Amino acid sequence: SLTWESTSADSLGWNTAKLNELIEYVEEKNTSGFMILKDGKIVVEEYFNDYGLNDKLSWFSADKSLTAAIMGVASKNALVDFNERTSTYLGDNWSSLTAEQEEKIQVWHHMTMTSGLYSNPDNFIDWICTDPSCLTYVADAGTVWAYHQAAFTLNQEILSSSTGVDFKDYSEQALFSKIGMIGHWDELFDTRVFNSTVRSMARFGLLALNEGIWNEDTLYTQAYHEEMTNSSQDLNLAYGYLWWLNGKESFTLLDENLTQGWLVPNAPADMYAALGLNDQKCYVVPSENLVVVRMGTSADESSLNATSFDAGIWDYLNEILP
Repeated sequence: SLTWESTSADSLGWNTAKLNELIEYVEEKNTSGFMILKDGKIVVEEYFNDYGLNDKLSWFSADKSLTAAIMGVASKNALVDFNERTSTYLGDNWSSLTAEQEEKIQVWHHMTMTSGLYSNPDNFIDWICTDPSCLTYVADAGTVWAYHQAAFTLNQEILSSSTGVDFKDYSEQALFSKIGMIGHWDELFDTRVFNSTVRSMARFGLLALNEGIWNEDTLYTQAYHEEMTNSSQDLNLAYGYLWWLNGKESFTLLDENLTQGWLVPNAPADMYAALGLNDQKCYVVPSENLVVVRMGTSADESSLNATSFDAGIWDYLNEILP
């Protein structure tokens, strides 16, 4: 249904004084839209800086997690196989690798950031370039973890090939139309960036919270959901299938340095998150039946994924939730 139910923070026994402080905090931090949903109902929906509920904002890399869900739909319908070689879908010589190196790369490696392709985020144009000349060898697939935009984008090319429908159209058919998301993909050089209303990101968060089921319609399987939201490999425990995971003993971000401890130390262990440039946040917390969405421009330091703003939000939430 496209209608939204709401509930009050008071009725949930939340600390409303702290909640008001959180709303002030996110406003000060360049937020355009902020939502908190408990048990699928809206508790908080605030817009700032001349934005409103019909305005579309960019997800940036949070759309990686969205792509993972769309891949899950295709997988459920036997349109894509994660264990297949990438070349099955994209043909031979889709990269600059030797035939032997290329043959080792499967769809799964693109979903887990373990393709072994050269990744240099400091050179943005090369980092997002999907031309074979840009896709060069660093290590065998599955032996290194590196956050790489071009390797990710190939998931969408794989879907266009495997479904026979352009990825943008497939995502509308497979997911957006099913759960009432309003948004569109913009082309940016060799990549696509999703833009939507804040409520549409919240709908996506609810789909994840419901493990792929929407109004009794199973879009992707529970088994897939489990794989997507748990450590997908042992090189970066805080990464599932294009989702960031909390509560793991270590994590690796863009700098490729292994850091001990949780991704967001003060957030619930079972939280998983879609995170994008300029602090696009979609937190899903099964233990609290909670979805929290923040969209806007950069709160503090600019980063493609986790920032100090995550801990800032959770400092408040920990005092708000009973």
